Amino acid sequence: MGRLPARPRASLLWLPALGVAARHYLPLADALAGHGIATFLHEWRGHGSSTLRAGRRHDWGYKALLEDDIPASEAAVARSAPGLPRIIGGHSIGGQLASCRLGLSPAAADALWLVASGAPYWRAFPTPRRWALPLAYRFMPWLAKINGHFPGKRLRFAGNEARGLIEDWGRTAISGRYAARGVDVDLEAALARTGTGIRAALMVDDWLAPRSSLDFLLSKMPRAEADVRTFDADHLGTEADHFAWMKQPAAVASWLAAGPRASGPPAGGAPGA
Repeated sequence: MGRLPARPRASLLWLPALGVAARHYLPLADALAGHGIATFLHEWRGHGSSTLRAGRRHDWGYKALLEDDIPASEAAVARSAPGLPRIIGGHSIGGQLASCRLGLSPAAADALWLVASGAPYWRAFPTPRRWALPLAYRFMPWLAKINGHFPGKRLRFAGNEARGLIEDWGRTAISGRYAARGVDVDLEAALARTGTGIRAALMVDDWLAPRSSLDFLLSKMPRAEADVRTFDADHLGTEADHFAWMKQPAAVASWLAAGPRASGPPAGGAPGA
């Protein structure tokens, strides 16, 4: 799913937020296509068009996403938009996993784009809210384990998520370190080796991914040069929170596409999609 302009100058693989179906980023894909960015929307397993749903018989964690699903989407992008500069990016957890994927496979992309993203580590959040986070971060994996999956739709946080995914996410949220059950590579060391240019869009009223959370994520990639832009309601034409920008992404798309790493030789003749 995505948008392929007639003369793309770069390709983007976009990873959604937790529990958000890929179709909700079609406005972003349309806006980026208008700037010559061929945008491909990854679908998390368990959501949207995915044939899987999390439950006692269907479980997965970061390993499946980082080693199976995202590489499959990368291969699809390479087939559909060969020979273009490659960008990987994402929203919220999508930005985190895009960062981890780039650490695991530096050749996967030439640039990293983050929007409303940051590490969930509880100490990276401002007080007083952060003191309640450790309890929530321990409760969620416990609930997912006894329920067979995390009932996010019922709790109005994320979607119905696999218990292994919530376990991996909760581990990072408590410890501040990226690690995943079954992944043999040291993700922290992989992130530290990342030298790709980063563009990060921060929403000024985003309590789910505040500046301190973004800074903590970026600190894990000290070799990467990061360009951070803060967006407010005047910039966006809507609320500058974690989700509202998705419906009016023109300002974010324009800024992302203006990055020097997004440019490349035009490729003609590709049909629209």
